[in-house]
Amino acid sequence: ENLKLLPSALRAACTAMAPSTRPQLVPLLGLGAAAWASSSNGFAAPAPLTRIPAAAASMRHTTGQISSTSSQAIPASTALLGMACGVAAVAASSKRARTGLAMKAASQDELKKQVGYKAVDDYVKSGTVIGLGTGSTAAFAVDRVGEKLKSGELKDIIAIPTSIRTKEQAEALGIPLATLDTHSDLDVAIDGADEVDPALNLVKGGGGALFREKIVEMCAKKFIVIVDESKICKGLGPGFPVPVEIVPFCHEHTMREIAKLPALAGCKPVLRLGDVANNKPDGDKPAITDNGNYIVDLEFTEPIKDPVAAGEQLKATVGVVDHGLFTGITTACIVAGKDGISVMEP
Repeated sequence: ENLKLLPSALRAACTAMAPSTRPQLVPLLGLGAAAWASSSNGFAAPAPLTRIPAAAASMRHTTGQISSTSSQAIPASTALLGMACGVAAVAASSKRARTGLAMKAASQDELKKQVGYKAVDDYVKSGTVIGLGTGSTAAFAVDRVGEKLKSGELKDIIAIPTSIRTKEQAEALGIPLATLDTHSDLDVAIDGADEVDPALNLVKGGGGALFREKIVEMCAKKFIVIVDESKICKGLGPGFPVPVEIVPFCHEHTMREIAKLPALAGCKPVLRLGDVANNKPDGDKPAITDNGNYIVDLEFTEPIKDPVAAGEQLKATVGVVDHGLFTGITTACIVAGKDGISVMEP
């Protein structure tokens, strides 16, 4: 009955044992598993095997410390302790796995923070007009602008947000805002990207703000892209669907027309559902952009051969507002990775 308390691997090992040996070995297995779970790095290399002289082995046998014949040499309470340790070991290892996932997420956020802060520190000067991007990485750059304004390191900044979300974040940080209607000559724009190819062509719009991002970033003298190394790819398309903003009117017709475009051969247009900031379906109604439009995500199995031609053909399609291919406008791409921060330039 007590075997049911053990995790499957230990239970299988105990079942294969002779009944007479279980009371001795179950505690050892449990305690060993507990020791493994409590170690953050797993076991170190085992110590060399030490052979016990026959006389010592005989003495242990006679004193009842280890017996190959008596099933009562180790009390039942000790056996149960070992079983409990085994169960605790599994719980601890499960907790450690969850902690590892949390640390991974935290480390990715740290990478995003590093590039966001560096972009602001290196490219944003007092008395300038800046474009503020949208997304989890760009949010760190917005935070940094707010920090430096509050400390007095930056002064006389005017910022153009690329989404309602960014506008609300900037307002909460006390960043002075304007629009392109009054300030259409930007010194620098900083934003993240969903994919970056070797020519610094981008896929953007995973957060649903591609039109506002593009119109702002096209007005900037310098466009600084900030990403972690997971966003670097050999070719655009397979790693992240290309978002396209389309008008709701006859949207299914527009999707069929997009699928026919020669430069987009093989793409699968998928209407984004639910939250516009998430390209994974999480609702049953079309996602709505800040402009009141729909988003179609183009899925690819092969890299887009000519991103420039693909963008031109999309833009010429009636019903398309704009697309998430940003080609030929990147000034520099700041990349954070396990080896530190690097800068890619055209």
